[in-house]
Amino acid sequence: MTYKQIKWLILIIPTLTIGAWEYVRHEFLLPYISMELGNWLAPLIVLMVSLLFLTKLFRMIEHNQEELNRAKALQAVMEEREKIARELHDGIAQSLFLLSVKADRLERLQPSDPDDPARRLYGELRKTIRELNDYVRQAIANLRQPPAPRPAPWTDLVRGFVTQFRDETGMEVHFRWDIREERLAPKEKVELFSSIREALLNIQKHARARTVWVEGGEEAEGWYCFIADDGVGFAADPFLAPDRYGLKIMRERAKEMGWDLRFRRHDGKTVLQLRKGGAA
Repeated sequence: MTYKQIKWLILIIPTLTIGAWEYVRHEFLLPYISMELGNWLAPLIVLMVSLLFLTKLFRMIEHNQEELNRAKALQAVMEEREKIARELHDGIAQSLFLLSVKADRLERLQPSDPDDPARRLYGELRKTIRELNDYVRQAIANLRQPPAPRPAPWTDLVRGFVTQFRDETGMEVHFRWDIREERLAPKEKVELFSSIREALLNIQKHARARTVWVEGGEEAEGWYCFIADDGVGFAADPFLAPDRYGLKIMRERAKEMGWDLRFRRHDGKTVLQLRKGGAA
């Protein structure tokens, strides 16, 4: 029902009610109800009909107004997200592209020997710029998507990202999550999701894996989370690799949160483990 229809009903219903009452009273009830009693009953009947019908119409108006406010708020959010996305595209993304072009030119000026330290450094620089550009463009794409009208539970966000990772990579993913949301503080949710995301992106880029395991569970004094893959693994400490900035940030994040972060090879799998409290 439109707002105009509701407005007219609110105006007409009391008028029709009092008209119908007066007609019935004068045509059928005069022998039984005195004029004074009829005058007292008229406003009571109008009040009862108003409470019965008009309150529902008022609720419909309030509901329509809430829907309109939500639509306006969503539009304002989308306009702001589009503005941020445009600024990212016109600013950071273009700057990264220009930086990549200049890095390519500098690399061509270096000696052709692949073992030359300067040439290897420029190769790492190009790779880092490319990864940053991918992150920025993904952020732009996400900003241009409408936000969820209601925030999804945090566990659903983790599950959704893991599902998206599986669909994009074609890897077999085993997901099990038994950490209740109330066991995690808001900041822990943010940092843990970022760590899981970084771990899966590293698997996608470097591991050449076919199967991935993501599991979270509770312990008596805390919780644990591990991400494992059956990929090629690593020859040395991955935190010492010059191009693993994401892992270094993850280690700093875990240290700040008081978590235990460990890498290991076990039974042909690379395992990244995060743990809060409990046995190490």
